[in-house]
Amino acid sequence: MELMNNWEKIKFKYDQFSISEKLITINIILFIIPFILSTFIFLFNLSFDNFIYWVELSPRFSSLLIKPWTLITYSFFHLHISHIFWNMLILYYAGSIFLNLFKKETFINVYFLGVLSGAIIFILSYSLFPVFKGRYPSMIGASAGVMAVMIFVCSYLPQKEVRLIFFNLKLGYIGLALVAIDLVMIPYGNSGGRISHLGGAALGFFYAYYLSNGTDIGLGFEKLWKKTINYFSKKKLNTVYKSSQDNNFSLSTKNPDQEKIDKILDKISVSGYESLSKDEKEILFRAGKE
Repeated sequence: MELMNNWEKIKFKYDQFSISEKLITINIILFIIPFILSTFIFLFNLSFDNFIYWVELSPRFSSLLIKPWTLITYSFFHLHISHIFWNMLILYYAGSIFLNLFKKETFINVYFLGVLSGAIIFILSYSLFPVFKGRYPSMIGASAGVMAVMIFVCSYLPQKEVRLIFFNLKLGYIGLALVAIDLVMIPYGNSGGRISHLGGAALGFFYAYYLSNGTDIGLGFEKLWKKTINYFSKKKLNTVYKSSQDNNFSLSTKNPDQEKIDKILDKISVSGYESLSKDEKEILFRAGKE
């Protein structure tokens, strides 16, 4: 019981996070898990590489056909501590500025379109540029999405000054410096990764440019991911509800009655899960645990 109460407290705390903080939390957890499981992996003579294979992004089109989900999953895993540290640090500060200006849906659009843009540019570069012929290194890391958010902020607010240790610097100059570093460093290692950063940066720049002129280029993508989330949310809740009926489930005084659940499910089908109030989400959460 105490463990369940602690879990509910953690879940409640997580629900209060901003979308950027939630992404940071997920990335950190997925970075730590392999270390926690290292003993299990050692004893059973397994390899973490076997797992990474199914989430990393390969530049081969044939691999993409087998693992299309890697266009997204590659962005949730990192190689080493400095890799994740700098990505999450930039995402925290850029995300804070971003979310002070725009809703979380816009943040999700920019971040994940940046991830996709970085992935596509990465794959195309290994097919188009002769220097990469015969080389097929895979890629993981959130850098493309992080760059998309950072360059979006720098492009939308180029004159805004931020404090860097001992002096102030305009965001526009920071954005130019980040892009220049990736561009210049392509010949010196992590070439595919650098190119993917530029893909994310390009997405962030064009998204900010068009949005400042009144056009949100991510609306189509937003409709797609919202429909996907709503579909699986409704399917899961309907499964829980039908299961409770099949088992002659009777609600106690602490749980919602069937009429309330029906109304909540109807609301999800019309407006989506995110339209629910905290009380309605709590009702479904309690019903799902029974």
